[in-house]
Amino acid sequence: MQDPASESVLSPVTPDPKSRKRPKPGERRVQILQTLAGMLEQPGAERITTAALAAKLEVSEAALYRHFASKAQMFEGLIEFIEQSVFTLVNQIAEREIEPLTRSRKLVAMVLQFAEKNPGMARVMVGDALVFENDRLQERMNQFFDKLEADLRQNLRELASAAGAATPTVDAQVRASLALAFIVGRLQRFARTGFKRLPSEHLDASLAVILA
Repeated sequence: MQDPASESVLSPVTPDPKSRKRPKPGERRVQILQTLAGMLEQPGAERITTAALAAKLEVSEAALYRHFASKAQMFEGLIEFIEQSVFTLVNQIAEREIEPLTRSRKLVAMVLQFAEKNPGMARVMVGDALVFENDRLQERMNQFFDKLEADLRQNLRELASAAGAATPTVDAQVRASLALAFIVGRLQRFARTGFKRLPSEHLDASLAVILA
């Protein structure tokens, strides 16, 4: 299956003391987010503190707060990256694929492939990285998955109507809920196995069962 998430990667940056230059304000914000994402990619990583993040960047904590008002804002920056990357690809799939079943399968595959290429983001998506953080962060991720489910439901209702289903709306709700549970389950397993069990494992065969 084609990988539509291949370019949506927030790669961590390692400071190079030999060629260090003072970054511009916007560049420093990106560097902070890249470093935070990189720290989240460490299997078994505990809650990340601003002190640990500052040490990784070799700056003071005060320097972090010149770019972000709080650690919650840093996580919001990661969530914005997830939202923009995933829903840009959702829209591309919707534009390119006429057949609703194909759209649905590619949507599920894309989300899993995105998380596989961005392990730190996977921990944010399933909430592992948000434990003990501001409640609004988890609420925002909940809204992200609600929107994904709505997109799936729309595709699958179109499919059920075309097939002459007696209750296309109900059928679509059930199938979209199942597909979303599959996505979340795969992401949770990925995060909780230290990124060893890949979300894309037996993906085509799984999608053939879930979205037959």
